[in-house]
Amino acid sequence: MRQRVVLSSVLVCLLAVTTTFGQDAAKVDPAHYKVESENAQMRILRVHYGPHEKSVMHSHPAGAVVYLTDGSMTFHMPDGKTQDASGKAGQALYTPAVVHAPENTGDQPFDGIVIEMKSAAAAGHKSSGK
Repeated sequence: MRQRVVLSSVLVCLLAVTTTFGQDAAKVDPAHYKVESENAQMRILRVHYGPHEKSVMHSHPAGAVVYLTDGSMTFHMPDGKTQDASGKAGQALYTPAVVHAPENTGDQPFDGIVIEMKSAAAAGHKSSGK
């Protein structure tokens, strides 16, 4: 009986970690993320943060971000560390897979486009050499 309680407790903890750290941005934070388009290879999200707004912890697979406005962000990581970033309107950057809670540290709204590559598509992509 005691072993069953311990195993159940471990399972609950693992599910809590997965739920906390692997959540889809569009599902857990629809106030800031809107799915614009999606297919088997990618998903395109529109991002909007008002001045000094902060998101909840969520994840993104590898992809790209396109800044529609200038922006200054602080990314809060699950381990408690932070990373500051800024960009200019029109700038496009590769983004590795990440778990974070973004915060707009600027006094102006921030808008961007996040393009998420779906893992099967990224793993299966091969150059045609043409």
